[in-house]
Amino acid sequence: MHLTNSWTSVTARHRRLLRDAALALGCTGLFGLLAALVTGHWHPLERFDQVWSGELHVYARDHRIWTAAVQTLSDIGGTVTMRVLLAIAAGWLWLVGARVLAGWVAACALAGWGAQWALKAAVDRRRPSFNDPVSHADGSSFPSGHAMASAITCAVLVGLLWYRVQRRGRIAACSVAGATVLTIGWTRIALGVHWPSDVVAGWLAAGIVLGAVTALTELWRPRALARDVRKVNWLTRPRVQRVFAPPVGQPLGEDDRFDGSVR
Repeated sequence: MHLTNSWTSVTARHRRLLRDAALALGCTGLFGLLAALVTGHWHPLERFDQVWSGELHVYARDHRIWTAAVQTLSDIGGTVTMRVLLAIAAGWLWLVGARVLAGWVAACALAGWGAQWALKAAVDRRRPSFNDPVSHADGSSFPSGHAMASAITCAVLVGLLWYRVQRRGRIAACSVAGATVLTIGWTRIALGVHWPSDVVAGWLAAGIVLGAVTALTELWRPRALARDVRKVNWLTRPRVQRVFAPPVGQPLGEDDRFDGSVR
């Protein structure tokens, strides 16, 4: 039985590593293809970007109240807000003793910030330019920092909640996170400070960061992330659930077992 459990644990770890590596490599390939099309000035993509940005700019210019609301949403979902949320999450995890999980959150935030500036400098794409702009932004355009930061933050927060809620909670969390990421990305296009392909590139770059950081953390500290997740679940369960045993015939799941130690 011990050998069986050990083998199951090993194969589960390998599956997680393959999943994370596949996410990073897949997003890297798609990002590289998109970057090549952008730098190569592929006409269909340029036309798509220009048509969408132009039409949204005309609407934003003619509807100032709507534009102000979009700007507010964009400001609320900015890169500073997203990184503050990750900093709060990392600090709380550190305080409750989930040190590896806290380091993973911090690494996702820092790697996202560094990758954003490195990729912007490498591609050095100009932002959309209009004679009568409704908003302004500095720096290069590709990829969108707002889109990248929001995708990383929402994915990390959903990951932290995933094993603490049931199926309905997971669906709700994914729905809110998806709507948030899509809305923030769309506001950057609607304000005329990013091309649509910039936003897609930001999402792909977020996938690279999440997959790479998670895989490297698992290689550095095998199964430590899973142990920290179980520890956090145990510490944050409602107190009444610590008193009552599971119903008769319902065994404890892997996520419900915690011996109080982090190895």
